[in-house]
Amino acid sequence: MAGIDESFEFKPVSVAVLTVSDTRTRENDTSGDVLQARIENAGHMVMGREIVRDTIEGVREQLQLWIDDPKIDVVISTGGTGLTGRDITVEAVTPLFDKVIDGFSVIFHQESFKTIGLSTLQSRACAGLAGGTIIFCLPGSNGAVKDGWDKVIAAQLDSRHRPCNMIDLMPRFGEV
Repeated sequence: MAGIDESFEFKPVSVAVLTVSDTRTRENDTSGDVLQARIENAGHMVMGREIVRDTIEGVREQLQLWIDDPKIDVVISTGGTGLTGRDITVEAVTPLFDKVIDGFSVIFHQESFKTIGLSTLQSRACAGLAGGTIIFCLPGSNGAVKDGWDKVIAAQLDSRHRPCNMIDLMPRFGEV
């Protein structure tokens, strides 16, 4: 049956949180705060947290630093996935992907639809693998971060989740 199997060991991972915004600061980055709290409450470690302005170069540069860091297993970004001209997270991250995790967007939108209805169409949430690092890109609202973490990401980053999870696959991401 799908779900958490308590007979398996929980294996914490190292996560970096990226907020993409021209207006957020550490003082008002509520989506980043929500995400960090949920990651830590789940038993994982937040090994980095940055706020980067909405520029392709800035986002890509920060992501590449974390992709290259062997201590970072997962990056979760918030912001910049919408449809406006300043929403550039998807354009910044997708060229870095070795593999796209298509199912993430599908499941995120299914769950988001339950919360905000058709407004979920305005999000381009995405995920992929880059250099063995899992990257999830969420919208910037607190609600989207909660939906993304609580209803999708948390289970896949829990080594006890069955029938499968991404933690079990991590050692094989670099296979040739």
